[in-house]
Amino acid sequence: ARLMAELPEIGLISNKAIAKLAGLAPIANDSGKRAGNRHVRGGRAGPRGILFIVAAIAAKFDPHLKTFAQRLQQAGKPKMLIRIALARKLLVILNAKARDARSEFANAT
Repeated sequence: ARLMAELPEIGLISNKAIAKLAGLAPIANDSGKRAGNRHVRGGRAGPRGILFIVAAIAAKFDPHLKTFAQRLQQAGKPKMLIRIALARKLLVILNAKARDARSEFANAT
């Protein structure tokens, strides 16, 4: 409920846009010909914090997210990157479910 309150746009905008709004999209640190690293920053801190906590829990109990996290870990990714990837994946799933629920509600009326 708190996530829906802090991200009222969920289900209305694209997955890339909602990830950027929550601060889970990689932001380029480029200048001229130099290609820097990508970092997650900006966006709304509240939803990002909620999603980080939920991602840690979901990685233990959700079988799909657990295998996703294990695959990233076997690829040698850092723990923080895995948690960010899980949080973004959760946000995309929630965005799709909210979008589908809104369209079903609109069709029902």
